[in-house]
Amino acid sequence: MPAENVVAIGSSTGGLVALKEILSQLPDKFDAAIVIVQHMPGFISKSIVNTLGEVTKHTVKLAEDGEVLTPGVIYLAPGGDKHLIVENRSIMLVDGEKVNFCRPSVDVMMNSVAEEFEERTIGVILTGMGHDGAMGIVKIKEHGGYTIAQDKVTSAVFGMPGAAINTGKIDRVLPSYMIAPEFTSIIEQRTFT
Repeated sequence: MPAENVVAIGSSTGGLVALKEILSQLPDKFDAAIVIVQHMPGFISKSIVNTLGEVTKHTVKLAEDGEVLTPGVIYLAPGGDKHLIVENRSIMLVDGEKVNFCRPSVDVMMNSVAEEFEERTIGVILTGMGHDGAMGIVKIKEHGGYTIAQDKVTSAVFGMPGAAINTGKIDRVLPSYMIAPEFTSIIEQRTFT
């Protein structure tokens, strides 16, 4: 059954530490797909998947073109040469110019997720240099979603979270250890049974 809710996470420098902390706190039953764009070279993508898979009971995998987003599965955009977008509840890896000097770009991923999942989107910006993800956060808020940025104290680099906060479209600024409990609670409140 395709996911009805999605958590879209963008991270860069220092992101692996924050991602491990967040994914280690996921409950056994988690009613959302998680899509992650972590700025990284392509050749380390598989080792990042393995590292993240060690901290959670949920499946962590490299996103593949055409696969349907499934609740409880964590998809990592492959580093390197393609953008990840979501269309018809499915992942598409597409060619395109770099956005914010990045490919894959957090903004590109978040823009597509916001349009696809609307108010059932939670956007999370973690530690990293630059401002990739700030416009994606704006798009998520425009479509009724919920937004979180990592705080300065727990960020290795406050560029990306700071830029997201400066948009005025962040609902909560939280230390990394409070992010998973926050979005888990939001998803539980929004889940229709």
